[in-house]
Amino acid sequence: MQCPLLYRFRVIDRLPEKPSPAATRGTVVHAVLERLFDAPAAARTAAGARAMVPGEWERLLAKRPELAELFADDPGGERLAAWLAEAEALVERWFSLEDPQRLEPADRELYVETELESGLRLRGFIDRVDVAPTGEVRIVDYKTGKAPRPEFAEGALFQMKFYALVVWRLRGVVPRRLQLVYLGSGDVLTYDPGEADLRAVERKLLALWEAIRLATETGDWRPRPTKLCGWCDHRAHCPEFGGTPPVYPLAVRAADGP
Repeated sequence: MQCPLLYRFRVIDRLPEKPSPAATRGTVVHAVLERLFDAPAAARTAAGARAMVPGEWERLLAKRPELAELFADDPGGERLAAWLAEAEALVERWFSLEDPQRLEPADRELYVETELESGLRLRGFIDRVDVAPTGEVRIVDYKTGKAPRPEFAEGALFQMKFYALVVWRLRGVVPRRLQLVYLGSGDVLTYDPGEADLRAVERKLLALWEAIRLATETGDWRPRPTKLCGWCDHRAHCPEFGGTPPVYPLAVRAADGP
């Protein structure tokens, strides 16, 4: 949806991307917020959560040693210390938005997968699922960035509606609430979906998949320049920046005539 050519570079060409300090920090923060619920309710404190950050970083580094290059030019450890402090601050801010001592999630980092009647398979990981005693479902997603401006909120909610659609198809229950927790700005964005919302998301996904299928067959992947281009690792291959994409690795058919 953001850039068809970037989708091609990542999914079809599988071009390598440099580790991102912001994305890696987000992974560490998510791990802390997931594992915190392993402890008894009374032990879920801000100080305890902050203390988990260095250990989760070491755990991640053991799984992905290539992340060490993020701080390869930091022999004194000053940048790493500042980076860890930023992660700790994000974790602590969460306690001003939710009270983990009063929460008992039904699921954390829940893998969900379903197949629509069209045959399109949907899958993803949900940060947290809460289920009320009455059976109502709340889907929660943590974001380590700042909340979008109101005019861009719909784009942020699309991911949540996607999850809601999958849960609805799997469990037969429309989630009562979708909740985005923005740790970067201390905001909580909520939305209560209905069946009409989720049917609209399903139609949009089918249209999106048809566009992907057509581009895959023709090799016609268009760049879509935005302000995010400045953070893209693939500008050297992008025509918008004078680059040339790699040779397309799949067989293509001629575009349909008029």
